[in-house]
Amino acid sequence: MARHLITSALPYINGIKHLGNMVGSMLPADVYARYLRQRGHEVLYICATDEHGTPAELAAKDAGLPVDEFCARQHDAQKAVYDGFELHFDHFGRTSSRQNVEITQHIARKLHENGFIEERTTRQVYSLADGRFLPDRYIIGTCPHCGYEAARGDQCENCTRVLDPTDLLDARSAVSGSTELEVRETKHLFLLQSRLQGEVEQFVDEHGKEWPTLASSIARKWLTEGLHDRSITRDLTWGVPVPADTWPELAEDGKVFYVWFDAPIGYIGATKEWADAAPEGEERDWRSWWYDVAGTVRYTQFMAKDNVPFHTVMFPATQLGTREPWKKVDFVKAFNWLTYYGGKFSTSQNRGIFTDAALGLLPADYWRYFLMAGAPESDDSSFSWELFASVVNKDLADTLGNFVNRVLSFSRKRFGEQVPAGHAAGEPERKLGEEIARLLAEYEEHLEALQFRKAAAALRALWSAGNSYLEEKAPWLEIKQDQDAAALTLRTAMNLIHLYAVVSEPFIPAAARAMRGTFALGDDTRRWVTAAEARALDALPAGTPFTVPPVLFAKITEEDLDTYRDRFGAENA
Repeated sequence: MARHLITSALPYINGIKHLGNMVGSMLPADVYARYLRQRGHEVLYICATDEHGTPAELAAKDAGLPVDEFCARQHDAQKAVYDGFELHFDHFGRTSSRQNVEITQHIARKLHENGFIEERTTRQVYSLADGRFLPDRYIIGTCPHCGYEAARGDQCENCTRVLDPTDLLDARSAVSGSTELEVRETKHLFLLQSRLQGEVEQFVDEHGKEWPTLASSIARKWLTEGLHDRSITRDLTWGVPVPADTWPELAEDGKVFYVWFDAPIGYIGATKEWADAAPEGEERDWRSWWYDVAGTVRYTQFMAKDNVPFHTVMFPATQLGTREPWKKVDFVKAFNWLTYYGGKFSTSQNRGIFTDAALGLLPADYWRYFLMAGAPESDDSSFSWELFASVVNKDLADTLGNFVNRVLSFSRKRFGEQVPAGHAAGEPERKLGEEIARLLAEYEEHLEALQFRKAAAALRALWSAGNSYLEEKAPWLEIKQDQDAAALTLRTAMNLIHLYAVVSEPFIPAAARAMRGTFALGDDTRRWVTAAEARALDALPAGTPFTVPPVLFAKITEEDLDTYRDRFGAENA
């Protein structure tokens, strides 16, 4: 079995994230990791909070906290939300960790040794009102490319173009709002990406043909436009310090590395955190996942489209320039954006639902399934409460939840609290087994290909097959003529419930546990279902005790929808 390294784009530290952030990185990574573990693969799923850079300092200032304390609190708050969504990270680290500082500084030294980092005198914006140089995100203004009036000094959120602060029109300080800005000379380190263009092109040519079009097209667009040398240091108090043994003058000036230099390295740093946190008696080797592992590890990254350039071009350039055998990404799963009624999520305008509020409304499985069933893979998706209610009510409450409740309640009423025996399986059961095996293979194929909307549709089809079988056999009528025939139907349907418990776990882990816990099998350690087992549908022998669980999924009512729209804003908000 292959060893799978999985990372999802690091959530930034300045506040709880909205549903779009969840569906564009961490949730699909968790679904994929869960699936691979169930299939017997060795998996390491790594994530971390991205803690450096201007927004962290500004958010800490607004909160009235030292930036390190602010980040520690936010890390814990975000981790609590991700635990609530049952994101099963092997480790959820921090880019401010000692391990990330050490590895970032090591990589910078190697790039310097190989001639890919150069010290340059630059002209940078200085705020007279603030008495300091302003790093890129401390400056806001109008994007020269699209006219967006709230562009940051490093990137325009509207058109995603990477910017330098001096590119902005009508620039002002994000600290004081002052327009009293002037350009002064200062020294910074530059990563000479232009010298690595050919190597990055070769890397993308070799690996990019496997990537989704969204990821490969963005990477190739950047390469076609040409890689430019990029400043990788900033004038901030919070960040990975420039090492004094290599650049003493810059270290004395308090320079730190640019957040987009150390953040991707944070995947490696968080893996070292995981290794260092091993329980007593357990050995973990972080290098066995990242260093000189050609052919033994498959590395998959998950991210939204705005993060693609940094992961497909800039980070590979950094790794290549070290001349060390760092593991580079094999597959980039990029997502478009989830919008809220076609517009952006906005905390200040009370538009959209954020992940902590979502968990306060409904359990995680409701959100997990809905988000993955409509994942923005081929284009942007739009969240609406009406669509959310429709999917939850039809797929989760009616198709799955009602099937489970009908089968178990009717069987308990007519045959007691053990799986009934009845006749041997006949032609309807054989046909059902073939259909289930076919749909299961389709489900597996889509998950292997990281096609999550198609995988969710195949899972829904598996659930629907059970309902079709139940309607065809109609045990509530069979029992009037032949009790053993009804018992066979119910035994087969219970075997479907157990199969659903196993294969639904990547999408709805809590409901999967509830379904599996319904049956007192004792040694129920099954990870997955083979095609032969799907055809046989006999994992549950007659006589197995069972219980009827509480309702798996409650329907969302019109009254609920009115409450949600009032609280979170909607189309005309």
